[in-house]
Amino acid sequence: MIILGIDPGIAIVGYGVINSERGLHTVVDYGAIETPKIETTAVRLAMIGESLEKIIKNYRPDDTAIEELYFNNNQKTVIRVAEARGVLMLTAIKECGRLYEYTPLQVKQSVTGYGRADKYQMQQMVKTLLKLEKIPKPDDAADALAVALCHAQYCRSAEYKTGYNKLK
Repeated sequence: MIILGIDPGIAIVGYGVINSERGLHTVVDYGAIETPKIETTAVRLAMIGESLEKIIKNYRPDDTAIEELYFNNNQKTVIRVAEARGVLMLTAIKECGRLYEYTPLQVKQSVTGYGRADKYQMQQMVKTLLKLEKIPKPDDAADALAVALCHAQYCRSAEYKTGYNKLK
């Protein structure tokens, strides 16, 4: 099963593509969609949508998993990230057809076994579980790989059927 994990953002969207077969996970690709700060929000959102569409068409994931938002003190940032997340979700459901959402707590719990793991612990586990020589960069890509790994774990449970199916 090919799984696309997404770590939403407005400046940087992390993505990670893994192949998960019988509990073994391998990296297919990872990286980041970056948008320039000088562009308007609308242009940045369009860039994010177009870039994700290309990634999905290239890798043809069976499932897409995205991290839910957590709130911070900067409401302006949260709103922009929420807008980007909306574009990512719409693009994923239209192009892939299967979309699943996970909280940061679920991602940390499934990857490290500890829901309050810090960023370094998460990155080390991603590196270990995917048998990588080094921690994926940028951090957003490592986070997206963690989301994909989380989904791979949930696929083996009854909760797997709670995602969205393609609208047709």
